[in-house]
Amino acid sequence: MPLDALCLMPVADEIRKSAEGAKIDKIQQPGKNEIIFTLRGTGVSRRLLVSASTGRARVHFTEMQFENPQQPPMFCMLLRKHLLGARIAAVTQPSMERVLEFELDVFDEMGVAGKSRLIIELIGAAPNLILVAGDGRIIDCLRRAEGDMGEKRGVMPGLFYRPPLPSGKNDPLLVSKDDIIRIWNEANEEKTVDSWLLDTFFGISPLVCRELSQRFFGDGSVRIASLASGERASFPEKLAAFIESIKNGEFTPCMLSRGGKPFDFSCIPITQYGEKMEKREFSSFSELMDLFYSERDMAESARQRTEALIKTVKNLRDRTRRRLANQEEELKATFGRDRLRETGDIITANLHRMKSGMALLRANDFYSESNAEIEIKLDPRLSPQQNAAKYYKDYNKAKNAERHLTGLIKAGETELFYLESVLDELSRASGEKDVLEIRRELEKMGLLSPKPSAKKEKEVKSRPLRFVSSAGFEILVGKNNTQNDELTFRTAERFDLWLHTQKIHGSHVVILTGGKKADDKTIEEAAKLAALYSQGSEGQKVPVDYALVKHVKKPPGAKPGMVIYTDYKTLYVTPDKRLADELRAK
Repeated sequence: MPLDALCLMPVADEIRKSAEGAKIDKIQQPGKNEIIFTLRGTGVSRRLLVSASTGRARVHFTEMQFENPQQPPMFCMLLRKHLLGARIAAVTQPSMERVLEFELDVFDEMGVAGKSRLIIELIGAAPNLILVAGDGRIIDCLRRAEGDMGEKRGVMPGLFYRPPLPSGKNDPLLVSKDDIIRIWNEANEEKTVDSWLLDTFFGISPLVCRELSQRFFGDGSVRIASLASGERASFPEKLAAFIESIKNGEFTPCMLSRGGKPFDFSCIPITQYGEKMEKREFSSFSELMDLFYSERDMAESARQRTEALIKTVKNLRDRTRRRLANQEEELKATFGRDRLRETGDIITANLHRMKSGMALLRANDFYSESNAEIEIKLDPRLSPQQNAAKYYKDYNKAKNAERHLTGLIKAGETELFYLESVLDELSRASGEKDVLEIRRELEKMGLLSPKPSAKKEKEVKSRPLRFVSSAGFEILVGKNNTQNDELTFRTAERFDLWLHTQKIHGSHVVILTGGKKADDKTIEEAAKLAALYSQGSEGQKVPVDYALVKHVKKPPGAKPGMVIYTDYKTLYVTPDKRLADELRAK
Protein backbone atom coordinates (compact mmCIF):
# COMPACT_ATOMS: atom_id res chain seq x y z
CA MET A 1 0.00 0.00 0.00
CA PRO A 2 1.13 3.61 -0.42
CA LEU A 3 2.02 5.31 2.84
CA ASP A 4 -1.34 6.93 3.71
CA ALA A 5 -1.74 10.01 5.93
CA LEU A 6 -2.98 7.88 8.82
CA CYS A 7 0.18 5.75 8.77
CA LEU A 8 2.32 8.84 8.30
CA MET A 9 1.15 10.19 11.68
CA PRO A 10 3.13 7.72 13.85
CA VAL A 11 6.02 7.84 11.36
CA ALA A 12 6.15 11.63 11.74
CA ASP A 13 6.09 11.22 15.52
CA GLU A 14 9.05 8.78 15.36
CA ILE A 15 11.02 11.16 13.16
CA ARG A 16 10.13 14.17 15.33
CA LYS A 17 11.53 12.56 18.48
CA SER A 18 14.94 11.89 16.91
CA ALA A 19 15.24 14.66 14.33
CA GLU A 20 14.21 17.82 16.15
CA GLY A 21 17.35 19.58 17.33
CA ALA A 22 19.65 17.41 15.18
CA LYS A 23 21.97 18.76 12.47
CA ILE A 24 22.14 17.59 8.86
CA ASP A 25 25.62 16.12 8.66
CA LYS A 26 25.58 14.38 5.23
CA ILE A 27 23.34 14.34 2.15
CA GLN A 28 23.46 11.56 -0.44
CA GLN A 29 21.35 10.69 -3.48
CA PRO A 30 21.84 7.00 -4.30
CA GLY A 31 18.96 6.91 -6.78
CA LYS A 32 17.05 9.27 -9.03
CA ASN A 33 14.24 9.69 -6.48
CA GLU A 34 15.95 8.79 -3.19
CA ILE A 35 17.70 11.16 -0.79
CA ILE A 36 19.44 10.14 2.44
CA PHE A 37 20.06 12.69 5.19
CA THR A 38 22.50 11.74 7.94
CA LEU A 39 21.29 13.50 11.10
CA ARG A 40 23.63 14.01 14.01
CA GLY A 41 22.30 14.80 17.47
CA THR A 42 23.72 14.50 20.96
CA GLY A 43 25.73 11.30 20.71
CA VAL A 44 23.31 9.92 18.10
CA SER A 45 23.63 9.60 14.33
CA ARG A 46 20.71 8.35 12.22
CA ARG A 47 20.06 8.17 8.49
CA LEU A 48 16.73 9.48 7.21
CA LEU A 49 15.55 8.08 3.89
CA VAL A 50 13.21 10.13 1.70
CA SER A 51 11.86 8.33 -1.36
CA ALA A 52 9.80 10.15 -3.99
CA SER A 53 9.45 7.07 -6.21
CA THR A 54 5.91 6.58 -7.49
CA GLY A 55 4.25 3.70 -5.64
CA ARG A 56 7.07 3.57 -3.06
CA ALA A 57 7.02 7.14 -1.72
CA ARG A 58 7.93 7.23 1.97
CA VAL A 59 10.09 8.76 4.67
CA HIS A 60 11.66 6.90 7.60
CA PHE A 61 14.93 6.14 9.35
CA THR A 62 16.90 3.41 7.65
CA GLU A 63 19.66 0.91 8.34
CA MET A 64 19.85 -0.16 4.70
CA GLN A 65 23.06 0.28 2.74
CA PHE A 66 22.90 2.06 -0.61
CA GLU A 67 25.36 2.25 -3.49
CA ASN A 68 26.02 5.90 -4.33
CA PRO A 69 26.91 7.11 -7.85
CA GLN A 70 30.46 8.30 -8.47
CA GLN A 71 29.21 11.79 -9.36
CA PRO A 72 26.47 13.26 -7.09
CA PRO A 73 23.38 14.45 -9.04
CA MET A 74 22.75 18.21 -9.35
CA PHE A 75 19.82 18.17 -6.91
CA CYS A 76 22.00 16.48 -4.30
CA MET A 77 24.67 19.15 -4.78
CA LEU A 78 22.05 21.89 -4.35
CA LEU A 79 20.76 20.34 -1.12
CA ARG A 80 24.32 20.11 0.19
CA LYS A 81 24.90 23.77 -0.61
CA HIS A 82 21.82 24.94 1.28
CA LEU A 83 21.32 22.35 4.03
CA LEU A 84 24.63 20.90 5.24
CA GLY A 85 25.01 21.98 8.85
CA ALA A 86 21.37 23.10 9.10
CA ARG A 87 19.56 22.36 12.36
CA ILE A 88 16.07 20.85 12.30
CA ALA A 89 13.85 23.13 14.40
CA ALA A 90 10.54 21.29 13.96
CA VAL A 91 8.87 18.43 12.11
CA THR A 92 5.16 18.85 11.36
CA GLN A 93 2.43 17.08 9.40
CA PRO A 94 -0.61 19.04 8.18
CA SER A 95 -3.73 17.31 9.50
CA MET A 96 -4.34 14.01 7.66
CA GLU A 97 -2.15 15.03 4.72
CA ARG A 98 0.57 12.91 3.16
CA VAL A 99 2.97 15.78 3.67
CA LEU A 100 5.84 16.23 6.11
CA GLU A 101 7.48 19.62 6.71
CA PHE A 102 10.93 20.20 8.22
CA GLU A 103 11.55 23.68 9.58
CA LEU A 104 15.29 24.37 9.34
CA ASP A 105 17.66 26.88 10.88
CA VAL A 106 20.23 27.58 8.17
CA PHE A 107 23.20 29.87 7.46
CA ASP A 108 23.99 31.44 4.10
CA GLU A 109 27.45 31.80 2.52
CA MET A 110 28.14 34.90 4.66
CA GLY A 111 27.18 33.08 7.88
CA VAL A 112 23.90 34.98 8.28
CA ALA A 113 21.21 32.94 10.05
CA GLY A 114 17.99 32.24 8.21
CA LYS A 115 15.04 29.91 7.87
CA SER A 116 14.19 27.28 5.26
CA ARG A 117 11.64 24.53 4.90
CA LEU A 118 12.10 21.09 3.41
CA ILE A 119 8.69 19.80 2.34
CA ILE A 120 8.17 16.11 1.57
CA GLU A 121 5.01 15.43 -0.44
CA LEU A 122 4.08 11.76 -0.71
CA ILE A 123 1.05 12.43 -2.86
CA GLY A 124 -0.32 10.55 -5.86
CA ALA A 125 1.69 9.85 -8.99
CA ALA A 126 4.17 12.70 -8.46
CA PRO A 127 5.72 12.57 -4.97
CA ASN A 128 8.13 15.44 -4.43
CA LEU A 129 10.86 16.92 -2.25
CA ILE A 130 10.73 20.71 -2.22
CA LEU A 131 13.22 23.15 -0.70
CA VAL A 132 11.55 26.45 0.26
CA ALA A 133 13.33 29.65 1.32
CA GLY A 134 12.33 31.75 4.31
CA ASP A 135 10.23 34.08 2.13
CA GLY A 136 8.13 31.15 0.88
CA ARG A 137 9.68 30.92 -2.57
CA ILE A 138 10.78 27.54 -3.95
CA ILE A 139 14.57 27.22 -4.21
CA ASP A 140 14.34 23.93 -6.12
CA CYS A 141 12.50 20.60 -6.11
CA LEU A 142 13.00 17.03 -7.19
CA ARG A 143 10.07 17.17 -9.66
CA ARG A 144 9.20 20.40 -11.43
CA ALA A 145 5.65 21.10 -12.62
CA GLU A 146 4.36 24.07 -14.56
CA GLY A 147 1.12 25.54 -13.25
CA ASP A 148 -1.66 27.62 -14.80
CA MET A 149 -4.01 30.41 -13.73
CA GLY A 150 -6.60 27.83 -12.66
CA GLU A 151 -6.37 24.97 -10.21
CA LYS A 152 -3.19 23.40 -11.55
CA ARG A 153 -0.43 24.04 -9.01
CA GLY A 154 2.98 25.14 -10.22
CA VAL A 155 6.06 23.72 -8.50
CA MET A 156 9.06 25.52 -9.96
CA PRO A 157 12.09 27.43 -8.63
CA GLY A 158 11.16 31.05 -7.97
CA LEU A 159 7.44 30.42 -7.45
CA PHE A 160 5.81 30.78 -4.05
CA TYR A 161 5.10 27.39 -2.54
CA ARG A 162 1.44 26.47 -2.38
CA PRO A 163 0.29 23.36 -0.48
CA PRO A 164 -1.62 20.64 -2.36
CA LEU A 165 -5.23 21.47 -3.14
CA PRO A 166 -7.81 20.09 -0.69
CA SER A 167 -9.61 16.92 -1.75
CA GLY A 168 -13.08 18.10 -0.70
CA LYS A 169 -13.50 15.17 1.68
CA ASN A 170 -13.84 15.30 5.47
CA ASP A 171 -10.89 15.33 7.85
CA PRO A 172 -11.55 12.37 10.20
CA LEU A 173 -9.62 14.08 13.02
CA LEU A 174 -11.92 17.11 12.95
CA VAL A 175 -15.36 15.50 12.65
CA SER A 176 -17.51 15.03 15.74
CA LYS A 177 -19.81 12.14 16.52
CA ASP A 178 -22.79 14.28 15.49
CA ASP A 179 -21.07 15.03 12.18
CA ILE A 180 -20.54 11.31 11.59
CA ILE A 181 -24.22 10.57 12.34
CA ARG A 182 -25.35 13.27 9.91
CA ILE A 183 -23.04 12.16 7.10
CA TRP A 184 -23.84 8.47 7.72
CA ASN A 185 -27.59 9.10 7.49
CA GLU A 186 -27.04 10.67 4.06
CA ALA A 187 -24.99 7.73 2.77
CA ASN A 188 -25.82 6.07 -0.55
CA GLU A 189 -27.12 2.65 0.51
CA GLU A 190 -25.91 0.98 -2.68
CA LYS A 191 -22.30 1.59 -1.66
CA THR A 192 -20.22 -0.78 0.42
CA VAL A 193 -19.11 0.46 3.83
CA ASP A 194 -15.42 0.53 2.84
CA SER A 195 -16.07 2.53 -0.36
CA TRP A 196 -18.25 4.99 1.62
CA LEU A 197 -15.42 5.52 4.12
CA LEU A 198 -12.94 6.01 1.29
CA ASP A 199 -15.17 8.54 -0.50
CA THR A 200 -16.12 10.42 2.69
CA PHE A 201 -12.82 10.85 4.55
CA PHE A 202 -9.38 11.74 3.24
CA GLY A 203 -6.06 10.35 4.46
CA ILE A 204 -7.30 6.77 4.95
CA SER A 205 -6.18 3.97 2.64
CA PRO A 206 -8.50 1.35 1.08
CA LEU A 207 -6.82 -1.30 3.28
CA VAL A 208 -7.83 0.50 6.49
CA CYS A 209 -11.34 1.18 5.15
CA ARG A 210 -11.84 -2.53 4.46
CA GLU A 211 -10.41 -3.37 7.88
CA LEU A 212 -12.88 -1.08 9.65
CA SER A 213 -15.75 -2.67 7.73
CA GLN A 214 -14.40 -6.10 8.72
CA ARG A 215 -14.10 -5.11 12.39
CA PHE A 216 -17.51 -3.46 12.67
CA PHE A 217 -19.58 -5.89 10.59
CA GLY A 218 -17.47 -9.02 10.02
CA ASP A 219 -17.28 -8.33 6.27
CA GLY A 220 -14.72 -6.13 4.51
CA SER A 221 -17.04 -5.36 1.58
CA VAL A 222 -20.55 -5.38 3.06
CA ARG A 223 -23.17 -3.15 1.40
CA ILE A 224 -24.81 -0.49 3.55
CA ALA A 225 -28.27 -1.60 2.40
CA SER A 226 -27.68 -5.12 3.78
CA LEU A 227 -26.90 -3.90 7.32
CA ALA A 228 -29.42 -4.57 10.08
CA SER A 229 -30.93 -1.51 11.77
CA GLY A 230 -28.94 -2.14 14.94
CA GLU A 231 -25.69 -2.39 12.98
CA ARG A 232 -26.42 0.86 11.16
CA ALA A 233 -27.23 2.64 14.41
CA SER A 234 -24.04 1.49 16.13
CA PHE A 235 -21.70 2.46 13.29
CA PRO A 236 -21.18 6.18 14.15
CA GLU A 237 -20.23 5.31 17.74
CA LYS A 238 -17.75 2.62 16.58
CA LEU A 239 -16.17 4.96 14.03
CA ALA A 240 -15.93 7.78 16.57
CA ALA A 241 -14.20 5.40 19.02
CA PHE A 242 -11.70 4.41 16.34
CA ILE A 243 -10.97 8.06 15.51
CA GLU A 244 -10.45 8.78 19.22
CA SER A 245 -7.92 5.93 19.44
CA ILE A 246 -6.04 7.46 16.52
CA LYS A 247 -5.99 10.85 18.24
CA ASN A 248 -4.54 9.11 21.31
CA GLY A 249 -1.74 7.65 19.21
CA GLU A 250 -2.81 4.02 19.49
CA PHE A 251 -0.85 2.69 16.53
CA THR A 252 0.73 -0.72 15.90
CA PRO A 253 3.36 -1.18 13.17
CA CYS A 254 2.35 -4.43 11.50
CA MET A 255 3.21 -6.19 8.26
CA LEU A 256 1.41 -8.85 6.26
CA SER A 257 3.43 -11.50 4.45
CA ARG A 258 2.49 -14.19 1.97
CA GLY A 259 4.85 -17.09 1.41
CA GLY A 260 7.50 -15.32 3.49
CA LYS A 261 7.44 -12.25 1.22
CA PRO A 262 6.16 -8.83 2.35
CA PHE A 263 2.67 -8.16 0.98
CA ASP A 264 1.33 -5.07 2.77
CA PHE A 265 1.68 -3.01 5.95
CA SER A 266 -0.47 -0.84 8.16
CA CYS A 267 -0.54 1.23 11.35
CA ILE A 268 -3.29 -0.96 12.86
CA PRO A 269 -3.57 -4.77 13.16
CA ILE A 270 -5.16 -6.27 10.03
CA THR A 271 -7.64 -9.13 10.44
CA GLN A 272 -9.51 -9.15 7.10
CA TYR A 273 -7.26 -11.81 5.47
CA GLY A 274 -7.63 -14.36 8.27
CA GLU A 275 -5.10 -17.17 8.01
CA LYS A 276 -4.22 -16.38 4.39
CA MET A 277 -1.56 -13.92 5.53
CA GLU A 278 1.24 -14.10 8.07
CA LYS A 279 1.11 -11.20 10.54
CA ARG A 280 4.12 -9.61 12.20
CA GLU A 281 4.39 -6.63 14.54
CA PHE A 282 7.44 -4.35 14.82
CA SER A 283 8.94 -2.12 17.47
CA SER A 284 8.96 0.89 15.13
CA PHE A 285 7.55 2.03 11.80
CA SER A 286 11.05 2.70 10.47
CA GLU A 287 12.03 -0.92 11.13
CA LEU A 288 8.80 -2.08 9.45
CA MET A 289 9.26 0.01 6.29
CA ASP A 290 12.99 -0.74 6.09
CA LEU A 291 12.19 -4.45 5.86
CA PHE A 292 9.07 -4.06 3.70
CA TYR A 293 10.70 -1.90 1.04
CA SER A 294 14.21 -3.36 1.10
CA GLU A 295 13.29 -6.27 -1.19
CA ARG A 296 11.07 -4.15 -3.42
CA ASP A 297 13.60 -1.33 -3.72
CA MET A 298 16.47 -3.72 -4.39
CA ALA A 299 14.46 -5.47 -7.06
CA GLU A 300 13.33 -2.18 -8.67
CA SER A 301 16.78 -0.64 -8.51
CA ALA A 302 18.29 -3.76 -10.07
CA ARG A 303 15.58 -3.75 -12.73
CA GLN A 304 16.37 -0.16 -13.70
CA ARG A 305 20.11 -0.81 -13.83
CA THR A 306 19.76 -4.02 -15.80
CA GLU A 307 16.86 -3.11 -18.10
CA ALA A 308 19.02 -2.22 -21.11
CA LEU A 309 21.31 -5.24 -20.66
CA ILE A 310 18.33 -7.58 -20.22
CA LYS A 311 16.83 -6.26 -23.46
CA THR A 312 20.14 -6.84 -25.28
CA VAL A 313 20.50 -10.39 -23.93
CA LYS A 314 16.87 -11.18 -24.75
CA ASN A 315 17.46 -10.01 -28.33
CA LEU A 316 20.53 -12.29 -28.51
CA ARG A 317 18.49 -15.18 -27.10
CA ASP A 318 15.58 -14.62 -29.51
CA ARG A 319 17.96 -14.34 -32.47
CA THR A 320 19.63 -17.60 -31.41
CA ARG A 321 16.22 -19.27 -31.14
CA ARG A 322 15.25 -18.16 -34.64
CA ARG A 323 18.58 -19.33 -36.05
CA LEU A 324 18.15 -22.70 -34.33
CA ALA A 325 14.62 -23.07 -35.69
CA ASN A 326 15.85 -22.39 -39.25
CA GLN A 327 18.77 -24.81 -38.85
CA GLU A 328 16.47 -27.53 -37.52
CA GLU A 329 14.18 -27.09 -40.53
CA GLU A 330 17.20 -27.37 -42.83
CA LEU A 331 18.32 -30.47 -40.96
CA LYS A 332 14.91 -32.11 -41.41
CA ALA A 333 15.26 -31.56 -45.16
CA THR A 334 18.45 -33.68 -45.15
CA PHE A 335 16.77 -36.70 -43.58
CA GLY A 336 15.42 -37.94 -46.96
CA ARG A 337 18.79 -37.79 -48.69
CA ASP A 338 19.04 -41.59 -49.12
CA ARG A 339 16.29 -41.29 -51.70
CA LEU A 340 18.56 -38.99 -53.74
CA ARG A 341 21.26 -41.68 -53.85
CA GLU A 342 18.69 -44.36 -54.75
CA THR A 343 17.33 -42.18 -57.55
CA GLY A 344 20.87 -41.77 -58.90
CA ASP A 345 21.25 -45.56 -58.85
CA ILE A 346 17.99 -46.05 -60.77
CA ILE A 347 19.05 -43.53 -63.43
CA THR A 348 22.47 -45.23 -63.73
CA ALA A 349 20.80 -48.62 -64.18
CA ASN A 350 18.64 -47.21 -67.00
CA LEU A 351 21.26 -45.24 -68.94
CA HIS A 352 20.90 -47.60 -71.88
CA ARG A 353 17.25 -46.56 -72.25
CA MET A 354 17.84 -42.84 -71.96
CA LYS A 355 18.55 -40.13 -74.52
CA SER A 356 19.85 -36.60 -74.19
CA GLY A 357 17.14 -33.96 -73.74
CA MET A 358 14.76 -36.23 -71.76
CA ALA A 359 12.74 -34.41 -69.07
CA LEU A 360 11.22 -37.53 -67.50
CA LEU A 361 12.30 -41.11 -66.90
CA ARG A 362 9.82 -43.91 -66.22
CA ALA A 363 11.57 -46.85 -64.60
CA ASN A 364 11.04 -49.62 -62.06
CA ASP A 365 12.03 -48.75 -58.47
CA PHE A 366 14.11 -51.78 -57.51
CA TYR A 367 14.52 -50.35 -53.98
CA SER A 368 10.78 -50.83 -53.28
CA GLU A 369 9.33 -54.24 -52.43
CA SER A 370 6.77 -54.05 -55.22
CA ASN A 371 9.29 -52.90 -57.84
CA ALA A 372 6.66 -50.37 -58.94
CA GLU A 373 7.22 -48.03 -61.84
CA ILE A 374 8.06 -44.46 -60.84
CA GLU A 375 8.65 -41.17 -62.63
CA ILE A 376 11.96 -39.35 -62.16
CA LYS A 377 12.32 -35.72 -63.18
CA LEU A 378 15.37 -34.95 -65.31
CA ASP A 379 17.09 -31.78 -66.41
CA PRO A 380 16.81 -31.84 -70.23
CA ARG A 381 19.91 -29.63 -70.48
CA LEU A 382 22.04 -32.40 -68.96
CA SER A 383 23.09 -35.76 -70.33
CA PRO A 384 21.78 -38.97 -68.67
CA GLN A 385 25.14 -39.43 -66.90
CA GLN A 386 25.09 -35.82 -65.70
CA ASN A 387 21.53 -36.23 -64.34
CA ALA A 388 22.67 -39.26 -62.31
CA ALA A 389 25.74 -37.33 -61.11
CA LYS A 390 23.49 -34.42 -60.03
CA TYR A 391 21.42 -36.70 -57.75
CA TYR A 392 24.62 -38.17 -56.25
CA LYS A 393 25.96 -34.65 -55.72
CA ASP A 394 22.74 -33.53 -53.98
CA TYR A 395 22.97 -36.64 -51.77
CA ASN A 396 26.55 -35.85 -50.71
CA LYS A 397 25.62 -32.21 -50.18
CA ALA A 398 22.74 -33.23 -47.87
CA LYS A 399 25.01 -35.67 -46.01
CA ASN A 400 27.63 -32.96 -45.40
CA ALA A 401 24.90 -30.48 -44.49
CA GLU A 402 23.57 -32.86 -41.81
CA ARG A 403 27.01 -33.13 -40.23
CA HIS A 404 27.56 -29.36 -40.39
CA LEU A 405 24.05 -28.47 -39.18
CA THR A 406 24.27 -30.97 -36.30
CA GLY A 407 27.38 -29.18 -35.07
CA LEU A 408 25.81 -25.74 -35.49
CA ILE A 409 22.64 -26.80 -33.67
CA LYS A 410 24.61 -28.24 -30.77
CA ALA A 411 26.63 -25.01 -30.49
CA GLY A 412 23.42 -22.96 -30.78
CA GLU A 413 21.69 -24.96 -28.05
CA THR A 414 24.71 -24.43 -25.78
CA GLU A 415 24.66 -20.69 -26.49
CA LEU A 416 20.90 -20.54 -25.87
CA PHE A 417 21.30 -22.37 -22.56
CA TYR A 418 24.08 -19.96 -21.60
CA LEU A 419 22.03 -16.87 -22.50
CA GLU A 420 19.11 -18.19 -20.44
CA SER A 421 21.48 -18.57 -17.48
CA VAL A 422 22.66 -14.95 -17.96
CA LEU A 423 19.06 -13.72 -17.91
CA ASP A 424 18.50 -15.66 -14.69
CA GLU A 425 21.55 -13.96 -13.15
CA LEU A 426 20.40 -10.52 -14.28
CA SER A 427 17.03 -11.10 -12.61
CA ARG A 428 18.88 -11.41 -9.28
CA ALA A 429 21.52 -8.69 -9.81
CA SER A 430 21.47 -6.42 -6.74
CA GLY A 431 23.99 -3.74 -7.63
CA GLU A 432 25.92 -1.97 -10.33
CA LYS A 433 28.97 -4.18 -9.75
CA ASP A 434 26.94 -7.32 -10.43
CA VAL A 435 25.63 -5.91 -13.71
CA LEU A 436 29.08 -4.73 -14.83
CA GLU A 437 30.58 -8.17 -14.14
CA ILE A 438 27.90 -9.88 -16.22
CA ARG A 439 28.45 -7.38 -19.04
CA ARG A 440 32.22 -7.98 -18.98
CA GLU A 441 31.58 -11.72 -19.12
CA LEU A 442 29.42 -11.27 -22.24
CA GLU A 443 32.10 -9.08 -23.80
CA LYS A 444 34.78 -11.73 -23.17
CA MET A 445 32.51 -14.32 -24.79
CA GLY A 446 32.26 -12.11 -27.88
CA LEU A 447 28.50 -11.70 -27.50
CA LEU A 448 28.70 -7.97 -26.77
CA SER A 449 31.02 -5.27 -28.06
CA PRO A 450 32.99 -3.41 -25.37
CA LYS A 451 31.61 0.04 -24.59
CA PRO A 452 33.76 2.78 -26.12
CA SER A 453 35.41 4.68 -23.30
CA ALA A 454 38.08 7.35 -23.32
CA LYS A 455 39.21 6.16 -19.92
CA LYS A 456 39.66 2.51 -19.06
CA GLU A 457 37.64 1.69 -15.96
CA LYS A 458 39.21 -0.23 -13.15
CA GLU A 459 37.74 -3.70 -13.05
CA VAL A 460 36.12 -4.20 -9.64
CA LYS A 461 34.91 -7.70 -8.87
CA SER A 462 31.92 -8.30 -6.63
CA ARG A 463 32.07 -10.99 -3.99
CA PRO A 464 29.86 -14.05 -3.74
CA LEU A 465 27.03 -13.98 -1.22
CA ARG A 466 28.21 -15.30 2.14
CA PHE A 467 26.11 -17.19 4.69
CA VAL A 468 26.87 -19.11 7.88
CA SER A 469 24.86 -22.25 8.60
CA SER A 470 23.26 -22.89 11.99
CA ALA A 471 26.14 -25.32 12.67
CA GLY A 472 28.78 -22.69 11.81
CA PHE A 473 29.78 -23.81 8.28
CA GLU A 474 30.47 -21.05 5.74
CA ILE A 475 28.23 -21.19 2.65
CA LEU A 476 29.08 -19.19 -0.50
CA VAL A 477 26.65 -18.45 -3.34
CA GLY A 478 27.84 -17.28 -6.78
CA LYS A 479 26.13 -14.29 -8.41
CA ASN A 480 27.15 -14.83 -12.06
CA ASN A 481 28.70 -17.49 -14.30
CA THR A 482 32.24 -16.19 -13.96
CA GLN A 483 31.90 -16.09 -10.20
CA ASN A 484 30.37 -19.58 -10.21
CA ASP A 485 33.51 -20.93 -11.94
CA GLU A 486 35.75 -19.05 -9.53
CA LEU A 487 33.83 -20.40 -6.56
CA THR A 488 33.72 -24.01 -7.72
CA PHE A 489 37.20 -24.44 -9.20
CA ARG A 490 39.38 -21.99 -7.27
CA THR A 491 37.81 -21.13 -3.93
CA ALA A 492 36.43 -24.55 -2.95
CA GLU A 493 38.60 -27.51 -1.92
CA ARG A 494 38.18 -31.03 -3.30
CA PHE A 495 36.25 -32.30 -0.29
CA ASP A 496 33.96 -29.28 0.13
CA LEU A 497 30.32 -29.74 -0.89
CA TRP A 498 28.91 -28.31 -4.13
CA LEU A 499 25.16 -27.75 -4.72
CA HIS A 500 23.04 -26.75 -7.71
CA THR A 501 19.38 -26.95 -8.70
CA GLN A 502 18.65 -29.92 -10.92
CA LYS A 503 18.14 -29.12 -14.63
CA ILE A 504 17.29 -25.45 -14.08
CA HIS A 505 19.46 -22.34 -14.05
CA GLY A 506 20.81 -21.18 -10.72
CA SER A 507 23.83 -20.20 -8.68
CA HIS A 508 26.66 -22.53 -7.73
CA VAL A 509 26.58 -23.01 -3.95
CA VAL A 510 29.55 -24.27 -1.96
CA ILE A 511 29.77 -25.39 1.66
CA LEU A 512 33.32 -24.79 2.92
CA THR A 513 33.75 -27.75 5.25
CA GLY A 514 37.38 -27.21 6.25
CA GLY A 515 37.95 -30.97 6.12
CA LYS A 516 35.00 -31.71 8.44
CA LYS A 517 31.80 -33.52 7.58
CA ALA A 518 28.86 -31.17 7.03
CA ASP A 519 25.77 -32.08 9.06
CA ASP A 520 22.41 -32.80 7.41
CA LYS A 521 20.88 -29.51 8.57
CA THR A 522 23.71 -27.49 7.00
CA ILE A 523 23.25 -29.37 3.71
CA GLU A 524 19.51 -28.71 3.83
CA GLU A 525 20.09 -25.00 4.55
CA ALA A 526 22.55 -24.75 1.65
CA ALA A 527 20.06 -26.56 -0.62
CA LYS A 528 17.38 -24.01 0.29
CA LEU A 529 19.80 -21.24 -0.63
CA ALA A 530 20.53 -22.95 -3.96
CA ALA A 531 16.79 -23.15 -4.64
CA LEU A 532 16.24 -19.52 -3.60
CA TYR A 533 18.99 -18.24 -5.92
CA SER A 534 17.68 -20.08 -8.98
CA GLN A 535 14.81 -20.09 -11.44
CA GLY A 536 12.93 -22.23 -8.93
CA SER A 537 12.82 -19.48 -6.29
CA GLU A 538 9.01 -19.29 -6.48
CA GLY A 539 8.46 -23.03 -6.43
CA GLN A 540 8.13 -25.79 -3.84
CA LYS A 541 10.00 -29.07 -3.48
CA VAL A 542 12.74 -27.87 -5.83
CA PRO A 543 15.27 -30.65 -6.63
CA VAL A 544 18.80 -29.68 -5.59
CA ASP A 545 21.78 -31.94 -6.37
CA TYR A 546 24.84 -31.98 -4.13
CA ALA A 547 28.23 -33.67 -4.52
CA LEU A 548 31.83 -33.34 -3.44
CA VAL A 549 33.65 -30.64 -5.39
CA LYS A 550 36.09 -33.26 -6.71
CA HIS A 551 33.20 -34.81 -8.66
CA VAL A 552 32.41 -31.54 -10.46
CA LYS A 553 34.24 -31.07 -13.79
CA LYS A 554 34.32 -28.42 -16.48
CA PRO A 555 34.25 -29.86 -20.01
CA PRO A 556 36.91 -28.50 -22.39
CA GLY A 557 35.70 -25.37 -24.14
CA ALA A 558 32.56 -25.09 -21.99
CA LYS A 559 31.06 -21.66 -21.44
CA PRO A 560 31.31 -19.94 -18.02
CA GLY A 561 29.21 -21.63 -15.36
CA MET A 562 28.74 -24.86 -17.37
CA VAL A 563 29.81 -28.02 -15.54
CA ILE A 564 29.17 -31.75 -15.38
CA TYR A 565 29.07 -33.73 -12.14
CA THR A 566 28.76 -37.30 -10.89
CA ASP A 567 28.31 -39.19 -7.62
CA TYR A 568 25.61 -36.84 -6.41
CA LYS A 569 22.54 -37.00 -4.19
CA THR A 570 19.32 -35.02 -4.49
CA LEU A 571 17.30 -33.07 -1.92
CA TYR A 572 13.82 -31.64 -2.48
CA VAL A 573 13.47 -28.31 -0.68
CA THR A 574 11.30 -25.19 -0.59
CA PRO A 575 13.12 -21.82 -0.97
CA ASP A 576 13.06 -19.79 2.23
CA LYS A 577 13.86 -16.07 2.05
CA ARG A 578 13.56 -15.62 5.80
CA LEU A 579 16.14 -18.37 6.38
CA ALA A 580 18.51 -16.60 3.97
CA ASP A 581 18.12 -13.37 5.95
CA GLU A 582 18.87 -15.21 9.19
CA LEU A 583 21.95 -16.99 7.82
CA ARG A 584 23.46 -14.05 5.92
CA ALA A 585 26.88 -13.24 7.33
CA LYS A 586 27.18 -9.79 8.91
